[in-house]
Amino acid sequence: MVFAAPNDALSRAEGVLATDPTPLTASVAHQVIGIWQRDWGDMRLALDHLRRARDLAARADSAEREADVLATLGVALVHAGRTRQGLTAFERGIERGTGHTRARVLYRRAYSWWVLGHHPQALEDVRRAIPVLRQADDVIWTARALTLRATVHLALGAVERADADFTAAEALWDTTGQEHDKADAVESRGLAAFRSGDVPAALRLLDEAEERYAKLGTPTFMLNIRRCEVLMAAGLAPEALAEADAAIAVLDGIGGQSTRKAELLLAAARAARLAGDPGTAIARAAVAVRLFAGQRRTWWEAHAQLVLIDARVAAGRGSGRLVADTVKVAERLSSFGAPAAPEAWLLAGRIALGLNWSADAERYLEVAARSRRSGPPLARMTGWAAQALWARATGSDRGVLEACRRGLAVLDDHRTTLGASELRARATAQGAELAALAQQVSLERGGPRRLLEWSERWRATALSTPPTRPPADPALLSGLTAFRVIAARAEEARMDGRPVPALEREQRRLEREIRSRTLHIRGHAPGHGGRFDAGRLLDRLGDGRLVELAVLDGRVQVLLCGGGRVRRFTGGLLAEAEREAEYVQSALRRLAHPGGEARLPLAETAGRRLEELLLGEAAGRLGTGPVVVVPPARLHRVPWALLPSLRERVVSVSPSASAWLRARDTEPPPGGRQVLVRGPGLATGGAEVPEVAGRYGRPTVLEQADAHGNRVLRELDGAALAHIAAHGTFRADSPMFSALRMADGPLIVHDFERLARSPYRIILSSCDTARLASVGADELLGLVTALLPLGTAGVVASSAPVNDAAVVPLMLALHKGLSDGAGLAEALRDARAALPGDALHQATGWAFTAFGAA
Repeated sequence: MVFAAPNDALSRAEGVLATDPTPLTASVAHQVIGIWQRDWGDMRLALDHLRRARDLAARADSAEREADVLATLGVALVHAGRTRQGLTAFERGIERGTGHTRARVLYRRAYSWWVLGHHPQALEDVRRAIPVLRQADDVIWTARALTLRATVHLALGAVERADADFTAAEALWDTTGQEHDKADAVESRGLAAFRSGDVPAALRLLDEAEERYAKLGTPTFMLNIRRCEVLMAAGLAPEALAEADAAIAVLDGIGGQSTRKAELLLAAARAARLAGDPGTAIARAAVAVRLFAGQRRTWWEAHAQLVLIDARVAAGRGSGRLVADTVKVAERLSSFGAPAAPEAWLLAGRIALGLNWSADAERYLEVAARSRRSGPPLARMTGWAAQALWARATGSDRGVLEACRRGLAVLDDHRTTLGASELRARATAQGAELAALAQQVSLERGGPRRLLEWSERWRATALSTPPTRPPADPALLSGLTAFRVIAARAEEARMDGRPVPALEREQRRLEREIRSRTLHIRGHAPGHGGRFDAGRLLDRLGDGRLVELAVLDGRVQVLLCGGGRVRRFTGGLLAEAEREAEYVQSALRRLAHPGGEARLPLAETAGRRLEELLLGEAAGRLGTGPVVVVPPARLHRVPWALLPSLRERVVSVSPSASAWLRARDTEPPPGGRQVLVRGPGLATGGAEVPEVAGRYGRPTVLEQADAHGNRVLRELDGAALAHIAAHGTFRADSPMFSALRMADGPLIVHDFERLARSPYRIILSSCDTARLASVGADELLGLVTALLPLGTAGVVASSAPVNDAAVVPLMLALHKGLSDGAGLAEALRDARAALPGDALHQATGWAFTAFGAA
C-alpha cells in the first residue's frame, strides 16, 4: 500500500506494531514505516525502522524477507549519503534472495546506481531483473523496472528507447491501483517530453503529476528538481531558483534525503547562474560538489563542478587553472556519455579564447561543435555556438555568420513549439550570444545594411506571430473570470480599509493557475516568417526615416534608414542612456502633479543628453518626414517626443523594423466600428469619452456597469478604433498580469490575447499603459506588445504617470486629428502642439507615445 495510499499504509503499519505481532509481521510493518520515512520524512527514523525490520527478518529465519529489507535499507543508505554501506547491503540482499525476490533486489540496486549516476551498472541490473519479474507476472515491479530503465535512457540521451519503455510501463500501470507510482509515471513522461524538446507538454505533465501527489499528501522533491530543469529551459530561471530553495528548506525541515538535497542544490546553482547571480550559483554549486563527492556520486559531482566553474567564469575568474579544470570535467562527462559534455567543451573553449590560447580553444570548440547535428534543440544550439566561436577564432567571418544563421534557425523551430507569448519571448535568451556574434562580425566587416539585417534577425521575434490558443478552454476562461472577481473584491476591501489576506491568497492561486494553463499551450505556427528585406523597408519609408538602435559591447550603434540607404552612426553607452531615461521618468512623475514646474528645465536638459547618447550625429540627418524609432528593449520607456530633434516631428515607435512593416501592411477592418470604454475610479471620470463620442457617428460606448470585462472584449474584437479610459497597472513581477481596470475587475494581458483580432487602432488614455518588461534577448512583454501581433496596427499609450485632468484636452485634440484623417503619430504630434504651454500639459504630451504604423 505504501505507494498506493502512503498515509493509509503508515497508519496500518503503526496499528500492526501495536498488536504485539510476530517477528515476520513486525518486520513488514517496520519496513513500511521505513519506506515512508525514507521517501517523505526523516532519514534518521527511516534507517532506524529499516534496521529493526532487517533484524526481525533474521529472527524470523526468513532469507527472502531479509533480502527484501536489505534492498530497501540499501536504497535508504544511498539516499542518506552512505554509499559504501548501501552497496554492501545490496550485495548481502542478492546473496540472501532467490528468483523473484532477487529480481526485486536487483531493481532497487539499479535504482540506486541511477541515483549515483552509474548508468551502465543500472542498465545491467534492470536488464537482469525485468525478465524474472515478467515471468512471475509481477505487474507492479515490472512497471517500476521499465520506468526506471526509461529514466536511465533519458539520462544518456536515448529518448526513443525511453519512450518505448514509458509506453510499456504506462500500459501496466493502468491495470493497478498504485497511485503514487502512477503519478511518478506521469512525472517521468514529463521529463521525456522535455528531453524531446516539448516544453509545454513537459510543464503540463509535471503539473498533472503534482496534482496527483497532492492528493496523496506526499512531498515531491524529485518533481521539484525536474520542474526546475524545465523552467530553466523555458527562460524562467528566477522561478526555478525560488522553487529549488523552497524545496531545500522543506527537505531540511523534515531531515530528508541527502541525495535529493544535493540535486536540489545543483538545480539552484544552475538557476542562479542563468538568472545572472554568479555569487549564489558559486555558493550552491560548491556545497553540491562536496555532497556529491561524499556520496560517491561521480556523475553528479562532474555536473556540479561544471556549474561551479561556469559561475566562477561569469564572476570574472578566468585562468589557466580553470581551463584545465574544465577540460577534466568535460572528459569525465564525455566518458559518462552525459548530454552535458558539449557544454563543458564549449566552456573550456570560451575560457581559452579569453586567455588568447587559440590552439587550445580551437581544439575544445571543435569537440563541442559535434553536438550541432543531433539531439534536442538546446544541445544543437550549444553545438552551433561552439561552431561560431571556432569560426571566429580561425578568422572565418563567413563561417561565423553561417553558424549563427543555422543556430538561430534551430531556436526558431523550437520557439514555434511554444504557444505562450511569454515562453516565446523568454526563449530568445538562448540565442543572444549567436545574435551578438553575428552583429559584431557585421559591424566589423559587413557594413550598415548587413548590421541592420542581423539586428532585425533577433529583435522582437516573439511578436512575429500571435500567441496560440486552444479553440476553447473552459478552465482558462473560468479562471480569468474568477481572477477578475477576486481582484475586484480585494481592491474594494483595501479601499475600505478591511483585511484582505484571504483574498490575496486566492488571487495568487488563480494567477498561478492561469499562468500554468497558458504555459501548457503548444505552438503550431508554421515556420518563422519571411526574411527581413532591407530594400523593401527603404521603399516603404518614402520620405521618412527609421532609426534602429543596436547595442554592441555596451555601446549604441545608430542605424539610420531612409533616402535609399542605411547609414551607421555611433551613439553613447547604453548604461548611461538607461540612467538618463530613469531620470526623465522620475521628472515626468513629478511633473504629473501640481507644483512640479521646477522639474521642467531638468527634464528638457535630460532630453538633450538622451539625444546625444541615442542619436549622436544622426539627429542632424533625419530629413523632414516622419521618423520611426526602433529602440532596444531596455530603452522602451524613453519619452521620444522629449528629444529636441523629435519634438516637432511625427514620430512613432516600433519593437522592430519588421513589426513596423507588418503594421503598415495591416488593413483596417471593414465597417469602421468605434468602441469607447470608460472604466471606474478616474479622477475626471473619463471626461473625454462623451465629447469623443460626439465626434463619431454611432460609436459603441461602454461605461459604468456596461464596462464589464467580457462585454468589453466582445466589443473590442475587430473594431477599427478603440479608446479606453481606465486605470492601468503594470506588474513588473508578472507582466502578463498588467491590467486595465473595468467595472468588474481588471482586464489582464492574458484576456487581450483571447481576441480573434484586436482593434486596428487603440488609444489607452491612462497611466503606465505603455510600460513593458524587457525579457529574453531583446523582447518585451506587456499590454502594448500583446496587441501588436493580434491585428493592431497602431497604439497610443503612456509610459509614465500622467495627470488625469491634463489628459482630457490631449485626447480631445488627438481624436480631432484622427477624425480629420491623420494617423496616430501625426495626430499625437498635433495634439501636443495644441495643448497649453505650461509644464503640466507639456509633460502629459511627452508621456504619450505612438506605437506601430497606423
